[in-house]
Amino acid sequence: MHWHIILTEKCNLQCKYCYEKSMDEFDNGLDKKWNYDNSVPCSSEVDVSKIKEFLAKDDDPTLIFYGGEPLMKMDKMIEIMDSVDARFCIQTNGILLDKIPDEYLMKLSKMLVSIDGNKAVTEYNRGEGRYDNVISNVRAIREKGFDGEVVARMTISKEFPDIENQVKHILGLGLFNSVHFQLDAGFYKSDFNESEFRNFAREYNNSISNLADWWVDEMREGRVGKIYPFLGIYDSLVNGSDGKLPCGSGHSNYTITTSGKLSACPIMNSVEDFYCGDLSTEISEIKEIGCSGMCNGCSYKSVCGGRCLYSNYAELWPKEGQDLICDTIKHLIDSVRGKVVEIVGLVGEGVIKKEDFLYEKYFGPEIIP
Repeated sequence: MHWHIILTEKCNLQCKYCYEKSMDEFDNGLDKKWNYDNSVPCSSEVDVSKIKEFLAKDDDPTLIFYGGEPLMKMDKMIEIMDSVDARFCIQTNGILLDKIPDEYLMKLSKMLVSIDGNKAVTEYNRGEGRYDNVISNVRAIREKGFDGEVVARMTISKEFPDIENQVKHILGLGLFNSVHFQLDAGFYKSDFNESEFRNFAREYNNSISNLADWWVDEMREGRVGKIYPFLGIYDSLVNGSDGKLPCGSGHSNYTITTSGKLSACPIMNSVEDFYCGDLSTEISEIKEIGCSGMCNGCSYKSVCGGRCLYSNYAELWPKEGQDLICDTIKHLIDSVRGKVVEIVGLVGEGVIKKEDFLYEKYFGPEIIP
């Protein structure tokens, strides 16, 4: 099982699509829709011995350090790594990567590091100097001998719909094994602008088509780019899917909140409606939560799974906005679907191998943007 653990909700950046938007989101109505646990601490107060005891119930636990920025609580992370028998991953903005002691760096199996593309895009979203900071730190851990998977976790905002060239830039750096991208859409009520997002979606969809073409062009040369949305969708189309959320939230990937409750999703630290148990709960008794009925009956749900548990229940954008988001997802799925026959043929010819498409489910990349 995969378990996120929130070390703190604090962050050392003020990104446009996170902190900055949250400052405009004071009345989105969720306080009337959901029950919030106002006693939840900002940083983890969970006794490490209880985490150890709980994860001992799992035959093969993977623990993913999460925030906010988890490396702001590096002491807690180290305490956990010293005590808990698990495989460790992390989602981080990369600003403090160089501060991890070598012994603990090498204990990490995989990491998702936030970077949104080239320098101009990343620094527009995340602040001046952040691109060079992240690149320098990822290069430093590689030079120290870290050979685990480093995923570039990109956020695609309406100002930069050209996903094709941003993905190609990241993969061309030679530092990241793979990329995942997430759309900044549907997570805040105050940011919906139909005409702006419609224009973005048109350009983004065209760029997705171009990226899918490039992905297969590379395969013809014997190379399979590790682009998580493409890999996960291809896997579902070829090998079938259970129709659940590809990120694992609410069924295969749960979150240990800062108070020790178990939540279906790491961005719902204090929402009681999505609590599924606590550290005393037997794993077999943890509540499963799936997407709401708004996605039932959609022919794409078997692959999409509902996109996102949070946005699915929050419904912060009006129907016309949600439909536009869904159109981008359908286009993405169809872009991969249109390549399946050729890809299977290339595998059959031995140009590429089935193993080239292997990826780890549920450790962080949501698959569906």
